[in-house]
Amino acid sequence: MKRIMVTGASGQIGTELVTRLREIYCTDQVIATDIKKLSTDEGSGPFEFLDVTDPQEMYDIANKYQVDTIIHLAALLSATAEAKPLLAWQLNMGGLLNALEVSKSLRCQLFTPSSIGVFGPTTPYSNTPQETIQRPTSMYGVSKVSGELLCDYYYNKFGVDTRGLRFPGIISYATPPGGGTTDYAVEIFYDASERGRYTSYISQGTFMDMIYMPDALEAIITLMEADASKLKHRNAFNVSAMSIDPEMIATEIRRHIPHFELAYQVDPLRQAIADSWPDAIDSTAAKEEWGFSVEYNLEKMTKDMLSQVSLKFVG
Repeated sequence: MKRIMVTGASGQIGTELVTRLREIYCTDQVIATDIKKLSTDEGSGPFEFLDVTDPQEMYDIANKYQVDTIIHLAALLSATAEAKPLLAWQLNMGGLLNALEVSKSLRCQLFTPSSIGVFGPTTPYSNTPQETIQRPTSMYGVSKVSGELLCDYYYNKFGVDTRGLRFPGIISYATPPGGGTTDYAVEIFYDASERGRYTSYISQGTFMDMIYMPDALEAIITLMEADASKLKHRNAFNVSAMSIDPEMIATEIRRHIPHFELAYQVDPLRQAIADSWPDAIDSTAAKEEWGFSVEYNLEKMTKDMLSQVSLKFVG
């Protein structure tokens, strides 16, 4: 990667990824794009307004900056997508198709994230393999499976260097949750720091894979810089750092905030989505093909999250 365009740059991943990429590749070489204006802190380098459903606009920006890599993050997340399924299909699939066409025309590398949402109730729940049954029951999952297949098609048919990760829930202190099923794992740290209690919309004993944002960012960069000849799966690597439920997070938080209280008020929509996902996925292919690894486990992540979140409430 030398000159990189990021779509959805003001989202949960994009906000922090743009900063990290500019640290590595130089500020002027990373072009942030989004349909809404970025904050002052994020706006220290090139920025362009972009509606990813407009193919000509996307092409014009990519061509203007002569980018060699597109990191396509613009999409609706799981719970929001289920509430607005038509919009989710139009944005998630339409935007991806445009990014693929631009990548084909300009011979760009393309990264787009997939998700554990591609799995469904017939998928093996424990140690979910890299290659397995994918029959999701949510529009978000349907769009992500379709995206994986579409990226495979553009690689096999047109030689577009497409790469992607099946992300689990991503935990971050920098950006507010954006409508994902795993958002509770971010909200719980904020409420613990501010109020000493949290009411979870996900039920006790519901295990889902998670990863801390610094590890997620490094996974993207490592995959994009990996030797293409060693990639067998390419567009949809399973990656995860931990499989946890709300009680496990609460227990770890109590090591720092002893009187923290956790209650439950289950949201049927998000719970149904969570119940259709695996308890834990197998990341072996990512480790073997391009060296995926993580720095943060639950203990280390909790300590850092509480430290960072508490700074937001100082003063």
